[in-house]
Amino acid sequence: MFSARLPWNTPSNALSRRAEELRGQYLDLTESNPTKVGLHYDSERILAAFQHPEILTYSPEAAGLPLALETTRAHFMTASTSESYSWLFKLLCDPGDEVIAPRPSYPLFELLAGLEGVRVRQYPLRYAEGWFIDHEALRAEITPRTKAILVVHPNNPTGSFVSAAELDQLTACGLPIISDEVFAGYALAPNPLPTLGENGRVLTFVLDGLSKSAGLPQMKAGWIRVSGPGAAEARHRLELIADTYLSISTPVQWALPELIAAGVQTQIMERIQTNRQRLPSALRIDGGWCAILRMPASRTDEEWAMHLLEQQRVLVQPGYFFDLEGGPYLVVSLLTEPGTFAEGMRRLTV
Repeated sequence: MFSARLPWNTPSNALSRRAEELRGQYLDLTESNPTKVGLHYDSERILAAFQHPEILTYSPEAAGLPLALETTRAHFMTASTSESYSWLFKLLCDPGDEVIAPRPSYPLFELLAGLEGVRVRQYPLRYAEGWFIDHEALRAEITPRTKAILVVHPNNPTGSFVSAAELDQLTACGLPIISDEVFAGYALAPNPLPTLGENGRVLTFVLDGLSKSAGLPQMKAGWIRVSGPGAAEARHRLELIADTYLSISTPVQWALPELIAAGVQTQIMERIQTNRQRLPSALRIDGGWCAILRMPASRTDEEWAMHLLEQQRVLVQPGYFFDLEGGPYLVVSLLTEPGTFAEGMRRLTV
């Protein structure tokens, strides 16, 4: 009865079920929604941004309204980064084609690709006093059906940026690059590559959006920048996709300059730096708002997460949620309210 693109059985896991049973009784160190962690939003300015009279007129611009495109320096506006991925999979892939994505990473690519009839193969990130791409393993994953390399810059949850040398290796593969740069504004290491979109060697799509850059996930605005060989043809074909969906709303596009100006990026950066100083034995973090904690090998990461929830009333994410290997590892959010984070770290080290 249903499409084979939806074969996934998604039962809740034991940790999630127990967390639901104990809701309100523990410190939550997993919250990644910036609107729920006590940041101060300029509500008057944000609400005033939606008073523009032009929001009452529908202007079906396929790529997006000129004001929004100019504000973001983008070629296409979308409703979210997830939608941006779906458009790019439509653009680059036929059913049964493949893309390769990093492991560990946020567990979303398989779902987004699967809904477009696309398979995901994974290339590993390795850790040795910092994260790096295993280039030989990446090359081994490329097949005749591989249509793009996915990169998260910086990665979530590893917080690692692609280096200049790694970018050279990626472009040498000759495949289009989809670079998710939603966390690029939260660099903790000095002088990372600001973007992969200026490489000039392969067709490259850079993704960004309001969710992370301004801390406004509820406003549902993402954007795509296209560069490199074949960019003009790619933009021409993307315009047809964009014109088919016309998904991003007119009000948020007219409000975009004020929404970006009223964003809480500075507060988020201060929060990340404050909480980072309270970390115990964390792996190196160069950007983003997650931290990976290395735990003693006396338990698996899932057992550690359940133990901390039951005994210390602290909720963390086990590393396997992100395909982290070689642990045990736990993942925590550096967005957490600082008092809660400090107490949570104290309980973790008891």
